[in-house]
Amino acid sequence: MMVRYPWLLLLILLVPVAVWLRYRLQSRPRIRFNQFDRTRGLPPGLAVRTRWMLPVLYAIGLTSLIIAMARPQKGLEESKVHTEGIDIVLLVDVSPSMQAIDFSTTTREINRLDAAKRVIDQFIQQRPDDRISLIAFSELPFTFSPMTLDHGWLIQQLDRLEPGILGDKTAIGTALGSAINRLRTSDAKSRIVILLTDGVNNSGQLSPENAAEAAKALGVKVYTVGAGAEGNVRFPVPSPFGGTRYVTQPSEIDEATLHMIAETTGGLFFRATDMNSLEQVYEQIDKMEKVHIDVEQFMRFEERFPLWVGVALVALTLEKLLSVMRWGSLP
Repeated sequence: MMVRYPWLLLLILLVPVAVWLRYRLQSRPRIRFNQFDRTRGLPPGLAVRTRWMLPVLYAIGLTSLIIAMARPQKGLEESKVHTEGIDIVLLVDVSPSMQAIDFSTTTREINRLDAAKRVIDQFIQQRPDDRISLIAFSELPFTFSPMTLDHGWLIQQLDRLEPGILGDKTAIGTALGSAINRLRTSDAKSRIVILLTDGVNNSGQLSPENAAEAAKALGVKVYTVGAGAEGNVRFPVPSPFGGTRYVTQPSEIDEATLHMIAETTGGLFFRATDMNSLEQVYEQIDKMEKVHIDVEQFMRFEERFPLWVGVALVALTLEKLLSVMRWGSLP
């Protein structure tokens, strides 16, 4: 609480003087009565016992009026937050090799795609101010979500991803070209692609080299993530007797191409060989690509003088009413 004109509060020092002058003049006897022995034994009435309220009410009224004149105010601090979000395309490989069981945890077996979905889900939730698009690819890219701030709906689309739904091969260059096209009309200050794959480019009409050059020309930064353990890994395959059996196959990731894409566009290449390292990759990208936030703070003042005016009016009105009744007519 603060006051606009604090020097006016000095007038409160004159309130006792005003009260004394007002009631000193009223204390002069109006009726001469010299036979006090006849009234000395009578108990004082209610008006006599409560007559002290008149100067108190008068003092309260004057003091409240002076406080109201000083303009008491309450300062309310407010702020406006301006954010510059980042447009992000999540480019996720859904080729059949993403079924490899090499991202298992101590409690459950989990394949590469399910691990990626879990980590990407956490990444999305940590970036509420960014527009994010989701594109899955193998032989062909497919946009599961355009740029959106509706991250709840985006996560629902992420849950739809399954290995092999878009063919058996891997078209990294074509998929990257689709992601770049999604960002081509974006006016965001920062535009990035996070490309996650576990394979080698073996399909598509656009080479990874040309796609990387296109991204560079448009100012799109690409982070590449090679997901998969080193050496031989287990893959589930249908059993001829029904059910599922597991076979061991070598893990093939074209790290050279992923390095090239990242370096050409100003991004970074990451290698994730298990669940823990995959989580660290997306945490590191999250830290590097921070949203720019400007906070404008200002003070808004709320007037509180009407309250004191109300107190003054009530006190002075009550004092005036009582003074014209028995309380004010006593000798």
